[in-house]
Amino acid sequence: MLALITSPPVISAASLSKSIHSLSKSALPLSKPVYPFPKTAHPISIYKPPMNNLFNRLGYGSSSQLDPSSAAIAEGPDDDVPSPGQQFAQFGAGCFWGLELAYQRVPGVTKTEVGYSHGFVHNPIYEDVCTGMTGHNEVVRVQYNPKECSFENLLDVFWKRHDPTTLNRQGNDVGTQYRSGIYYYTDEQEKLARESLEKQEKILNKKIVTEILPAKKFYRAEEYHQQYLAKGGSMGRRQSAEKGCNDPIRCYG
Repeated sequence: MLALITSPPVISAASLSKSIHSLSKSALPLSKPVYPFPKTAHPISIYKPPMNNLFNRLGYGSSSQLDPSSAAIAEGPDDDVPSPGQQFAQFGAGCFWGLELAYQRVPGVTKTEVGYSHGFVHNPIYEDVCTGMTGHNEVVRVQYNPKECSFENLLDVFWKRHDPTTLNRQGNDVGTQYRSGIYYYTDEQEKLARESLEKQEKILNKKIVTEILPAKKFYRAEEYHQQYLAKGGSMGRRQSAEKGCNDPIRCYG
């Protein structure tokens, strides 16, 4: 008895495409696509460019490594130049909002800026610094006229504004970004800072944890942080930045 052997039907690519197209047009019900995520006002971005991803810049995951050139810039000297006849100084004493307002009030201080310094990641943003993983400190860079304001006067404001005996903490603000620090631009500033620290330790009769280091690259913080309390903060309550003002400084978000 002979077995009948039949060949499978030959289906061309053209006919298959036509069938699928017909099925998608008629066989499937027309309905709006269902998304597993709630709709948002802004599109949800899953991918982030490598240079904008903090973990990538820190060298975590895959084979990525911290860019040596980026770290070299961040750990390099502050290459900004003060106005003619002016000098720079950097101070870290907890949240930079209150400290900046204190320096805004000092006669002879011609400009203040808040920002991030003494870290190892180039171009940090506030959210990066808040992780404590970039090494940056919240600082105020003060520009002053040495003929009208001495560096010693700036140091007096610094000591009065915070507790220099608490490591990486000022009140409820905890983290390395709140550490106490004096960052000098000249040998004379360093000398005066160290002498001042010794005097302050005797006054407090406690160990001071303030770091005294050369000023490094200064990254200006986002605009909404600048002169924050003088502008009123989130509560809209402006605080005076007038020279010589002695009103209590209220630091709030």
